[in-house]
Parts: sequence; C-alpha cells; structure tokens
Amino acid sequence: MDYRDTVFISVAENLSFSKAANDLNISQPAVTKHIKELEIKFNTNLFERKGNKIFLTRKGKIVYNSYKQIEQQYRELEFEISQLNHDISGDFIIGASSTISQYLIPKTIASFHKRYPKVNIHLINGNSFDMEQLLLNNKVDIALVENHSSQSGIRYKSFLDDELILVTGGNSIYSKRKTISKNDLLQFPVVLREKGSGTLEVIKEALLKQNLDFEDLNVPIHLGSTESIKNFLLDFDGLAIVSEQAVKTELYLKTLVEIKVTGVHIPRQFRIAYKMGHKSRQVELFENFLLGYNL
Repeated sequence: MDYRDTVFISVAENLSFSKAANDLNISQPAVTKHIKELEIKFNTNLFERKGNKIFLTRKGKIVYNSYKQIEQQYRELEFEISQLNHDISGDFIIGASSTISQYLIPKTIASFHKRYPKVNIHLINGNSFDMEQLLLNNKVDIALVENHSSQSGIRYKSFLDDELILVTGGNSIYSKRKTISKNDLLQFPVVLREKGSGTLEVIKEALLKQNLDFEDLNVPIHLGSTESIKNFLLDFDGLAIVSEQAVKTELYLKTLVEIKVTGVHIPRQFRIAYKMGHKSRQVELFENFLLGYNL
C-alpha cells in the first residue's frame, strides 16, 4: 500500500490527525499533507470537521472499508509468498473474547510462536460481540468467541467445550452450601459480566430453558471482566456465574467454592469465527494449530 493510504487508515481509526501523527511517528503537518494529496487523488473530501472533532464523510467510509480489505489482502499475500519460500512469516491479528484471551489462548499463541517464530501475532480482546464486529470490518483476521448467537456473514467452528458454573468466595456466608434451588438462585445476590458479554448471553438462554426469567435475578452489580468478578467475590457475600476454565486455580486453592443449582446446567462451546467466503492461508494455519492443540 502507498504510505498515504497507511496515514489515511490511521487518521480514520483515530479520528484525530495528532494521534495518527503520534502513532506513525511523523509530524502533524505531514499527516495533513498526505490526507490532502489523497483527497486530490479521489477528488473528494474524506473527512469533515464538526466542532473540535473530525469524522469520515460517506465517501471517506467507502475508501476506508476498501483500504482495510486491501490491507488484509497484502497480509495474506506476504504470508502465502513466505509459505512458498518455506519461511513462514507475516502479520496475523486475532480478536478474542475476554475469557478466551485471558485464560486459554496465551499458551496456544506461545506454542504457535515457537513453531512459527517469524509470524507476528497481534491479540485484541473484548466481548464476543465486539470481536465479531472487528472481524466483519476486516480489523482482525480471525475471532475466538464464547457466545451462542451467530451473525450473518460469519462462519463458526467449535474448538473447546466449557461450562458456566456458580461460585462464591471461600469466606462468604454461602460457602458451606453444596447446592441451592432455582428459587435460591433468584433470591441470592449474583454479580455478572457486562452487556455484550458472551457469558451473559449464554446465561440468559440457559435460564430461559429452565423457565427462569433473567430479569428476576438479584444482580447488584455488573463487572467488565472475570478477573474483576473473582476479586470482587473475595469480599462479597454473594454468588457469580463464570467460566469453569477461568476459576480452576481458585477452586483448587479454595479461595472460590462451586455451588450446584438443582436442575440447572449451563454448557457452552468456545468457537472460531471467520468471515464467509475465502479463508486465508494464515487463518487456516492457525485454525489447524488451535484444533490440534491440547487445551
């Protein structure tokens, strides 16, 4: 890609000339010059200013979306050429949901790096919905998600079984209980993940199958990560519903205690998500590695 194209992408993603200049380590006047040249090339305004903020114009959005596709094609081209040269290299961007990025994928990436040391992996994390949006917008090459729902334009493949379990702090007033009833689940305080979380979506669906209304749960607080929930439980007389994969160490150390809910079981699957249509070589390589890795 032309360097002006790279500058444009940075300005479009930062919606700031100064931030783009900082990211690219060039002066702000240089950024302005590159954008002006690009606007002359396309004979249109790519940005519009409203107050102190800039926004992409409708034509600017078209250019940005096209450039992101071209950027991805360049990465694929570099990767395929490196494979033909038997020297696999290039950039690979993974988007992963919070639970997967924190507790599962780091060791897989480490092992992948040992085998393919010239592949530069970039890991972006957030909730499942956000990762799917990044995938659809060509900002990641592959997404690893934990939700049940499927979005148009995305194909999914399961790579690991998981279960959501009910836990409480080892010193909480509920820690001596082995089981509770469905009614207890609705009465006792429960801390949950934030809106958009794949975990939250799976919980809602599971409760619905048990004729339980998610809105009837006693939820005093929503937190943005499983780590924050685990720390919160250490000084909270209440419960949480979290991934079994995320609390193995705490259950072993008994800082957290699992409680069964009579008649309620919440299984789920972690899934690989990629855009429909052409599957790039780097996606295939990482997918096969992940499916063969002993998580």
